[in-house]
Amino acid sequence: MELNEASLIERELTVRNLRLSREVLETRRSAIRWLALSLGIINPGESRLGSLAVLDALVYFQFAVKKDPNVREMIDYINANWETINEKTLRYHLLRMKKMGIVENNQSKFYFKPPQVGDRFDAYAWSSELFGAFYSGVAVKLADVINNLKNRDVVR
Repeated sequence: MELNEASLIERELTVRNLRLSREVLETRRSAIRWLALSLGIINPGESRLGSLAVLDALVYFQFAVKKDPNVREMIDYINANWETINEKTLRYHLLRMKKMGIVENNQSKFYFKPPQVGDRFDAYAWSSELFGAFYSGVAVKLADVINNLKNRDVVR
């Protein structure tokens, strides 16, 4: 019996453990690019400024201003600090991040998925929850499969 492996994927999260050098923190743009690479929002070598601008707007509003922005507020922020972005492009990037499980929305406001425990405007609480919940669920399943395998005969 052959499995349809694609149908088994419940959620996928790319996390990259990147070196955090002084150069990364020299400019806001390089720090946002580092964050986007770490979260798997972009891949190495990609130059999609739209996704970086949207990520920057979310970081700014959630962690600096401590509010959930609407589309208009995000467009105004991006247009003032990056390049002009239209609403369709903004919504496309927000939807991608929502499918990744990073962003949520409610009543036309967008925000990073809040932690179950801790202050939702605290970057450490947010990142710990994002990765901790995902990886602990994967760890349980990995252990279940390994425990199942250790009691089976070796296939030759």
